[in-house]
Parts: sequence; C-alpha cells; structure tokens
Amino acid sequence: MSQIVGSRLDPWVESYAARTASMTVSEIRSLFAVASRPEVVSLAGGMPYVSALPMDQMADTVSRLIRERGAVALQYGSGQGDPTLREQITEVMAEVGIHAHPDDIVVTAGSQMALDLMVRVFVDPGDVVLVEAPSYVGALGVFSAYQAEVVHVAMDEQGLNPAALDETIQSLRKQGKKIKLIYTIPSYHNPGGISQGPSRRQQVLEVATRNHILILEDDPYGLLGFDGEVPRAIRADDADNVVYLGSFSKTIASGLRVGWALAPHAIREKLVIAAEAAILCPSNYAQFTVSSYLATQPWREQIKVFRELYRERRDALLDSMKVLMPDGTTWTTPSGGFYSWLTLPEGIDSKAMLPRAVTALVAYVPGTGFYVNGEGRRAMRLSYCYPTPESIKEGVGRLAGVIRAELELLETFGPDAMPHTPMPTFGANTPAPDSL
Repeated sequence: MSQIVGSRLDPWVESYAARTASMTVSEIRSLFAVASRPEVVSLAGGMPYVSALPMDQMADTVSRLIRERGAVALQYGSGQGDPTLREQITEVMAEVGIHAHPDDIVVTAGSQMALDLMVRVFVDPGDVVLVEAPSYVGALGVFSAYQAEVVHVAMDEQGLNPAALDETIQSLRKQGKKIKLIYTIPSYHNPGGISQGPSRRQQVLEVATRNHILILEDDPYGLLGFDGEVPRAIRADDADNVVYLGSFSKTIASGLRVGWALAPHAIREKLVIAAEAAILCPSNYAQFTVSSYLATQPWREQIKVFRELYRERRDALLDSMKVLMPDGTTWTTPSGGFYSWLTLPEGIDSKAMLPRAVTALVAYVPGTGFYVNGEGRRAMRLSYCYPTPESIKEGVGRLAGVIRAELELLETFGPDAMPHTPMPTFGANTPAPDSL
C-alpha cells in the first residue's frame, strides 16, 4: 500500500507549488456569505448598479448580435481581441486624453486579467512591486500569487506621495532590491476614494521615469467623476513608460468581463503570448456584445446616468456620516468612483469589530484587507455604489451605533481585553437576525 502524504483535510497539500502558500482568501470574498443576505446593509462590495442600464435595449443588442453574427460571436477569436472593439476602445480612452493605436491594445477578461498578465510577464519571485498604502485588494492578491515582494508607499490627501515614492525606491535599491512595477489607481482610488491632481500625476511620472520603473496605471473609475471633469490619464503624457489598464465593468456591465491593456509594442507582444497561453482568446460573445453596445447605444449618456446615480449615493453616505458618526471618526470625500475610506477613533480595530457590525446587520471591508503588512486596523472601506440612498442611510446609522458601542467596550475593557465575537452565519440553526 502506498504511503498517503499530506493531511486528512487535503491529501494534496505537499504537492502544491510553493507559490500557493501566498494564495489566501481576501477580506472581501470572505464577507460574501453574510453581506449578500437581504437583511444586511452591505457597504462592503464594489458592485456597479447594473440595473440602471436600459435592459430592453441591452436585450435587443444581444438578440440582434446572435441573429446576425451568432456563428462568429460563438466561435474562437483572436488572442489579442476583436479589431473593431480595439478601435472603439481608442475612442473610449480619448475621453481621458489618451491617443493610441488599436494595435497596441490587448483585450482581456476584465482588467483583472490584464493585471495578472502584466505581473506574469514582468515579475519573478522576490521582485518588488510598489503600491499605494492602502491598495486594491485584487491587485495585492495577484502580486502575492506571483511571489512578488509588495512594498507600500505612503499616500496623502492628493494620492500617491512622490517624495515618499522616490525615498522608497532609493532605500530599496540600496538594499539590492529589484523593483519591477509601480502600481497606482490615480482616479477615484480603490479603496481610498481620492484622486491625484494633474501636477501630482506629473510628479509621480517624473519619479518613475527618472528611476526607469514602469508604471501600471489602473483606471476603472476614470469616467465616473461627479464634477463633470474627466481626469487626464498618466498614460496620456507618456506612451513608453506607462501601461494603462481599462475596463467596461464599471461603465457598462461587470458580468461581461471585458477589459484591456494598452502597452508599448514590445510589451504588447508579450501580453498577447501570455494571454493565448492562459485562455487562447477572450470571449468573442462578450466582446461583440460590448462592441454592439458602443456602436448602437448612447454610451456617453449612460455614463452620465451612472455618474448622477453614484453621486446621489455618495451624498447619502457623506451626509449620514456627518450627522451620525461619533467624534474621532474621519473619512475621505470622494469626487468620483465607488468608495470612501473611513478611519475609526483611536483604539478601535475594524477587523475585530466586523462580527459585531454584521450582527447589527451592516457590513464593510476592514482596512487590513488593503495592506500586506497588517496595517489598516483602524480603517475600513465603505462602498456606496450598490445600495439605495435609503439603505445607505440605514446602514450608516447601524454602523455608527456599532462604533459607539465599541467605544463603550473600549472604555470598559481597555484595548488589550476587548471581547471576541465570532462572525454570525445566519444559517438554518442560527437565531433570526433580530434576536442576535
């Protein structure tokens, strides 16, 4: 009888690649089971409000596509992506000041795939990727999966701090570290809810080019500003030292999973090869659906609808927090996008507090999920894109009540003896939420 290795729970554990040790469940994914329940006001997930789309027109678009081009839409396609869609993507990027050629675009299954391909092409185990503090949890997962060393760089009220960026680069190079990428979300940051102004973007670009480090500019929210101004992308001012990641997830529909990377020619070739190895080709059906929508629907007007909808919900969040949050609580004021970053009063741990918040039927993402080094315990990300304004107000009221209760516990027990509360499951054998 052959010897069984591994563990009783996972007999294959000793066969996994070493890189799987850094593959862990994200803070957001672990929340889905409870945050998706109807009685819980979720300020956690960043789901776009796709119900605002003209569903009849979307249905007509898809029906016409299948009737007229079904045999092509349901077939394999190009590894680089449909040429017509790539041409249309250049028109979309023109909105953020980018003038590019369709040949330099690689269509991907969402910008998350583009991010994965970039890291696969550039990063060896142990290489350094510089990211903002805090940074998008999905990006941190990709960097960790490829065994990169992720180093956070300080942000201020204007976004990524160029002085801190330069100082970090010099310090790492003195240690003999190899820095491969600077990852940034300059417009309506996830999770910070802040944006880099034009001068700040130029300063960050200058630091990167002077140190010969490629910028990976992630821009899913750039068209979703609330003041009518569209921020100029960093890539608009430098075609050689910036790879731009775009997505239709926030401006059309996330379920279509269509994004792209705009890259210098040599990098583009590597991305196409990597994409073909991963998936052969992106979905023709999804690409043609997006392409047909862009060709037949007033997509700029629809983006304006999304802007107004998200602005109303942003206002509901900010107005409620201003009235209800206890002293010592602060937050960012986003001018676009989906998120605000809240900092709790001294001594409160957002991760430890989360089960008590869920018991009170409100959910958020603890700040620790947006760092690789354990920071962010006093912070949380609040998403206003999906709940109605009324639900947002109710959720903020519940959250404010939890924070006040936490302050009382802190005064009673002190920071080192706060009670532990398990996460409620709301399962069949769990008491109804109103009795928890």
